[in-house]
Amino acid sequence: MGVEIRQAGESDREALVRLLDTAFMDDPVSSWVFPDRTHRSRVHGTFLGVFLDVALRDGWVDMTQDGSATALWLHVPAGPPQGEDDTPALMRQTADPDNERAELIGRLTGEVHPHDRAHAYLLLIAVSPEHQGEGLGTALIQPVLDRCDRDGLPAYLEASSERSSTLYERLGFAFTGRTVDLPDGPHMWPMWREPAS
Repeated sequence: MGVEIRQAGESDREALVRLLDTAFMDDPVSSWVFPDRTHRSRVHGTFLGVFLDVALRDGWVDMTQDGSATALWLHVPAGPPQGEDDTPALMRQTADPDNERAELIGRLTGEVHPHDRAHAYLLLIAVSPEHQGEGLGTALIQPVLDRCDRDGLPAYLEASSERSSTLYERLGFAFTGRTVDLPDGPHMWPMWREPAS
C-alpha cells in the first residue's frame, strides 16, 4: 500500500511543530543545542518552528496524509545568499535568546552550504518515533528526487548522525568531505546528490 503525501499549509503548522519536536527531541544536534532536557522540552518546538516557518514561506513542506512524517524543503538559487534574512539570529531570538548555540548551529551549517549551483535543500525530515523504520522518510524524499532528476537539479542536506548519512547514501547522496563540527558536540554530515541522468 502506498503512502499518501500532500503539501502542508499554514493550517498544519501546530501539528507539524509537535511532530518536529517529538521526532528531534533526542537527536544529537538538538541535544547539543539544548543540553538540559527539561529546558529543551520547553523551547525545542519553538526553535524548530522557525525552520518550519521558513519552509512554509520560502519553500514547501510535504507531509504524509496521516501526519506521521514531514519533509521541509527549500529551493536554493545559485550564487551567494541575497537579502537581509538572518535566520540563525532569528532562531536564537525566537526560541532561546540566552543560548548562543541556537544561533551557532545555523551559522556553522551556513558556512559549508554550497551556493555555486541551484539545488533543492532538504532542511529537515521528521518521522514520528512510533513510525520510524517504516520507509516513510524515503516515501517523502523520493518524489522530490525524481523531480530533481527530471529537471537536472542537484539536492543537498546535512545529516545529523552517521547512521542517517548511511540512509541518505542509499538515495544517491554523497558526503561532501567536510563535516560540520559542533564545538564539544556531535558532527553533521553535509551531503550532495547529483541528478541522475
